[in-house]
Amino acid sequence: MSPATWALQMAAVVASLDGPALPQALTDLLRQSAPFTHTVIFGYHGANRPISLHDDFPSAKRKVFVTDYQAGPYLLDPLYLAAVRPIPPGLYRLRDVAPDRFYQGEYYRNYYAQTGLAEEIGYFVDLPGHAVLVLSLMRTEKPFSQREFAALAAAFPVVASVTRRQWAGLHRQFDHETRPAGPHRQRKRVAYDISRFGEGILTAREREVAEFTLKGHSAESAGQNLGISPGTVRIHRRNIYAKLRINSQGELFSCFLDTLLDET
Repeated sequence: MSPATWALQMAAVVASLDGPALPQALTDLLRQSAPFTHTVIFGYHGANRPISLHDDFPSAKRKVFVTDYQAGPYLLDPLYLAAVRPIPPGLYRLRDVAPDRFYQGEYYRNYYAQTGLAEEIGYFVDLPGHAVLVLSLMRTEKPFSQREFAALAAAFPVVASVTRRQWAGLHRQFDHETRPAGPHRQRKRVAYDISRFGEGILTAREREVAEFTLKGHSAESAGQNLGISPGTVRIHRRNIYAKLRINSQGELFSCFLDTLLDET
């Protein structure tokens, strides 16, 4: 990419500030550093459901990446979990923030694999009011090379400055969405609390183990996070399966999805 091309694209970004064309102008700028297939921008704020700020998916893909995602699977998304942790601002590969067994887990097999992505990377930008913006760049053919990733990472100061200007008031959108919409109902923006899964059936420790299992942690990783041995994690898993009358992690994931449907 020539300096002249970069300058022209940057000028388009500046001209689009505070307007609806900004996300596309920023995407066009980033494509000068490396090609990618799709872009999506989500806003996160604590336990609230994420807000979709921009995407360039065709309608069929939007159902998987946005509509289905917001309905509940985001609770197991490594990017969402990293955003609410939170992690320091910057550009990250999904595999670098995912649990150790993410790609063998049921969330990946039953939901994420539907996306058909070779790789997803995300810019994490902290915003006022404890909101976090994640701008994801997605590829369907091959992962980003180290050189391409480095070029995109070098653009982070621009991404952060522009998005902080554009969405400085994002936290107020979450406040608006969670206000009562009428005398007897409330907008469904507040998320289902994953730690409640199995409430009334499982013990508090078993619910913790179930949560780490659903997120894609191995027994070793879950044990390290919970301060117990991997063997103890496995015992808890057997007890969880027995109490829920299931036999596998796939059935555990199905139970979790059924719970989400009951909550909507």
